[in-house]
Amino acid sequence: MAAKKPRKDATLEALAGEVERVLGVAARPDEDRFDRLFRPESLAEFVGQKTHCENLNVYVEAARRRKEPLDHILLCGPPGLGKTTLAHILAKEMGVTLHQTSGPAVEHKGLLTGQLTKLGRGDILFVDEIHRLSATVEEALYPAMEDFRIDVMMGDGAYAESITLDIKPFTLIGATTRTGLLTKPLQERFGVTLRLDFYPPEDLEKIISRSARLLGVACDAPGARELSTRSRGTPRVANRLVRRVRDFAEVQGSGKIDREIVRHTCERLGVDHAGLDDMDRRLLGILIEHYEGGPVGVETLAAALAEPRDTIEDVYEPYLLQQGYLGRTPRGRIATKKAYEHLGERQPIKAQGSLF
Repeated sequence: MAAKKPRKDATLEALAGEVERVLGVAARPDEDRFDRLFRPESLAEFVGQKTHCENLNVYVEAARRRKEPLDHILLCGPPGLGKTTLAHILAKEMGVTLHQTSGPAVEHKGLLTGQLTKLGRGDILFVDEIHRLSATVEEALYPAMEDFRIDVMMGDGAYAESITLDIKPFTLIGATTRTGLLTKPLQERFGVTLRLDFYPPEDLEKIISRSARLLGVACDAPGARELSTRSRGTPRVANRLVRRVRDFAEVQGSGKIDREIVRHTCERLGVDHAGLDDMDRRLLGILIEHYEGGPVGVETLAAALAEPRDTIEDVYEPYLLQQGYLGRTPRGRIATKKAYEHLGERQPIKAQGSLF
């Protein structure tokens, strides 16, 4: 046993170096089997987003009674909050098949036509990152959403002609993290638009306890509560941390997820009590130390962090903005009083009189 422990500890040290991956909100292919394990089967099992779920229950029941497809639904919000899960649940609640794709994958109108013509009556077409559809594909989608038809060009050159294909009534569920990039005509064709918000700790506690149970590991209430405050208000992050804490609990703890092992794991992973990791602290630190708290343009921040602008805006900023560590002004990003306090820095006099 003593000979094996160093190898396990080395593995845990390697995991500890994957801070960005642990707190990252993007879906990862290697997590598919865990996503299927953790995914609730019905709206009744779905934790959080209470008002949205209650409304969706009404829409589902109304569609069932009329024997019609659901209205087209647009799901907005940061990654990891359950947009894909809701799409799967709605398909199951309606008793139809879910067909899943993404905006970048539908490269041209022919691919869209192929997707639409294979849909059965009432089926759901789920398009992730729908804001990344090309203009040509988006325009071809309009008549499909409104009249359940699609125009197809047959032949080439002078012999080409347009024919109209009827498609079975279906439901389009679009998911986006960048609502501002959606065109107004596309937004207006959705009958229901839902904005998913970050989860409060009490909802994350329930998710963490359920996930631990599904993984076959004991988790007490203080442990779930401690972990919930470090999960960035995001179920995907919470589930990822549960798996990592389980590793440390089995190797360096009692095998149970409790407050002590959660704190130890998060310390090893660089996740602090507020759910900020090294990159979050680095972003705030650059604002404070290099630019006196800002304002700083997002392009400058991206260059300083050696990260793409989209990563700054989609991955790091939403939680920091929502929690009040970061401010967004017409002149750029600024560090708030809360950011100075979190990093133990003294706020300069010029910033003390600001709204932040």
